[in-house]
Amino acid sequence: MIIGDDWFTKSMLINSIARNEKLQAQLEKSATENDNLFSTLLNSLIKQQEMELGGQQNSNSIPPDMLIGSEPLTVNVSNQASGNVGLNEPLRYRAINTEKINQALAGKLTGMGEAFVRAGEQYNVDPALLTSIALHETGNGKSRAAIEKNNIAGMMGRNGLKSYATVEESIMDMARNLSKNYLGQGLTSLGEIGAKYAPVGANNDPTGLNNHWVTGVSRQMKQFA
Repeated sequence: MIIGDDWFTKSMLINSIARNEKLQAQLEKSATENDNLFSTLLNSLIKQQEMELGGQQNSNSIPPDMLIGSEPLTVNVSNQASGNVGLNEPLRYRAINTEKINQALAGKLTGMGEAFVRAGEQYNVDPALLTSIALHETGNGKSRAAIEKNNIAGMMGRNGLKSYATVEESIMDMARNLSKNYLGQGLTSLGEIGAKYAPVGANNDPTGLNNHWVTGVSRQMKQFA
């Protein structure tokens, strides 16, 4: 009976040890699998984060500066009347010294620096662009349209050149037109604006002055850079 009991006890111990070893092996295997799973998940999360960060960098990158020849014309902007606009958006409003503008003006444009800045701020257009177009279109305030019609931007109506009560009214109308029908339509370079504002070969340009519009306005803008 004692021998039997001893054999039975030894058998139970052997079976218990075997079960424990099997259980230990299973636990070790499970731990290894969990480690592998954790590593896989961690690597996946890291890769996903890198992709998201890369996408954010691409989406936040600033597009190349608008160039006229080799001269950058990208400018800083302030708040638009309808909300905020992105930084460095080409040809949108930027602060510019009124006196700096006035120093370049003559004829019918004399003293209109504040009007150009005010119109630019109201319609979110670079005052330098407004001033430069007026300088080019009027020969610095000396054109017949400027003198007789207060039209300083070559703005056309149903019956030809528009007439304005004041030069400031003409400046405001130009700013409104550029903001709505040019910059607001995605035309963000001087070349794109010129192709629509003063198209080469237009019927109302028999002498081909529009051929020089982009270079002329660009030359004027350089003094306000």
